[in-house]
Amino acid sequence: MVLNLPNALTWFRIVAIPLVVVVFYLPVPWARPAAGLLFALAGITDYLDGYLARRLNQTSSFGAFLDPVADKLIVSTALVLLVQADPQAALAIVAGIIIGREITVSALREWMSELGARAHVAVTFFGKWKTTVQIVGISLMLYHKPILGIEVYPIGVGLLFVAAALTIWSMLDYLRAAWPIMLRRE
Repeated sequence: MVLNLPNALTWFRIVAIPLVVVVFYLPVPWARPAAGLLFALAGITDYLDGYLARRLNQTSSFGAFLDPVADKLIVSTALVLLVQADPQAALAIVAGIIIGREITVSALREWMSELGARAHVAVTFFGKWKTTVQIVGISLMLYHKPILGIEVYPIGVGLLFVAAALTIWSMLDYLRAAWPIMLRRE
């Protein structure tokens, strides 16, 4: 394992998971805003680690493995927190869609890698947009309190619904790209 700046940022996201949970449940008025800000900071490191790894020529196999794992863990954890705090069917369905997509695409990438065709399901620009909308939406929902008199929670919910739609679209895009290879291997 190589510990460089990009990998340290990825490790920060993993360490942030229990911190977000603990802060979210603190019995203080600033708990939700602090959890939202911590999640947003972790989301920013998601962009920084990849950028810095390429810019500083510090890419590694371990970093390529750990980065998506960290992303999926922190997003899934935050979605569980949000559904527990606001147990609406629609929110639970959206969380299930997002988590289900992450599991499906991870499994697809693993399988395609075994077939020697991992490049067919590489991260796309569209997937990065999905991630951005998702991180902003979840951050606002975790933050929960108004900012400058603006209720951010409903904005976050709206963004999460947009992220769910983008999630389905990107999953179908990955499946479409993999489909010809999947058919050839059967």
